[in-house]
Amino acid sequence: MFEFAWLWAWLLLPLPYLVYRFARPVQQQAVVTLPQLPDNIGQQQRGSKLGLILMSLVWVALVTATARPIWYGDPIEINPEHRDMLLAVDLSGSMSIEDMVTPSGETIDRLQAVKNVLTDFIKERKGDRLGLVLFANHAYLQTPLTFDRHTVEQQLNRTVLGLIGQATAIGEGLGVATKTFIDSEAPQRVIVLLSDGANTAGVIEPLEAAKLAAESGVTIYTVGVGAEEMMQQGFFSTRVVNPSQDLDEKMLTKIAEMTGGQYFRARNPEELSQIYQLIDQMEPINTAQQTWRPRDELFRYPLAIALLLSFVLLILRRTRG
Repeated sequence: MFEFAWLWAWLLLPLPYLVYRFARPVQQQAVVTLPQLPDNIGQQQRGSKLGLILMSLVWVALVTATARPIWYGDPIEINPEHRDMLLAVDLSGSMSIEDMVTPSGETIDRLQAVKNVLTDFIKERKGDRLGLVLFANHAYLQTPLTFDRHTVEQQLNRTVLGLIGQATAIGEGLGVATKTFIDSEAPQRVIVLLSDGANTAGVIEPLEAAKLAAESGVTIYTVGVGAEEMMQQGFFSTRVVNPSQDLDEKMLTKIAEMTGGQYFRARNPEELSQIYQLIDQMEPINTAQQTWRPRDELFRYPLAIALLLSFVLLILRRTRG
C-alpha cells in the first residue's frame, strides 16, 4: 500500500505562484539604453522558459519529498511472548522394533511412529520456538531453538537409527536439552522426552539431569514408547512377548514429577497422538499476536530528482551566461 504521511505538505505546491502573484515587486534598476538588441536575445528567452520549467519540476519534487511518500509491505504477525520447547528423541537400537500398529492395521517401527506423530505436533506449534535433541550412546543438539517449524520437521524426518549408537543416554539427552535453555528468556521452557528403554549410557544420571532442569525452571514431559504385547515366531510355535520389558517407567515418572510435568505411556500410534494432544492442552499454543507492516520511506527518490534537476538548471544558466 502506498500513501503520503504528511498530506498537508501538498498545500505548499502553489506557494511559488502566490509569491510571484501577490508579493511586492522588486525595485527596478536604472534603465540602460542600448543602440541595438543582442542577436541572441531570442535564445535567452527560450532558455528562461526552460529554466522556469526546470524550477517548477524541482519545486514539485521537493514538495513530494516533504509529503513523505511511504510504501507499506504485507502485514506480518509476531508473537510478543513465546514458549521454548525441546523435543528429546531416543535413537537407540530398540527404536527399530516393529510393534506399533496403526489404526489401519499396518505395523511400523517405534521411530517411524514417533516421526509421524511429532510431525503433526510440530506443525501445530505456531508461535513457539522449537528445538530437537537426539540421544543414543551420547546426546547432541540436532536443531537449535527456532521459530522455523519446517526446519525442525525436516531435521526430525531425516534422523536414522544407528547414527549415534545403540545405547540409551537419557540423562545426557536431558542435560543437553536443559543446557540449551541457558540463554532463553521465554516464560515457559518445556522438554518432551520420548524413550523406549532405560538409561544405559551417558555421563550424567537421568535424575541428576532432572534436578538441574527443575532448578532451571524447566518442565519435562516424558513418554514411554512401545507395545506391551507382541507375537514372536519361534522354531515350533508363536509366543507372546513383552517388547517393552526394558522400559524404565518408574524413572520416567520420577523425572516428570520432579519438574512438574507428567509421564505418559504410548503403546501404539493412536495413544501417542492422544498424548501430544494432552501436552498441547497443558502447554497451550501462544495465541497473543501483534501485527506490523514493514515500510519503506521513499522521500529519497523525489529528493534525488530535485537535486539532479537543480544541477541541470545550474549548468544551463552557466552555459547561457
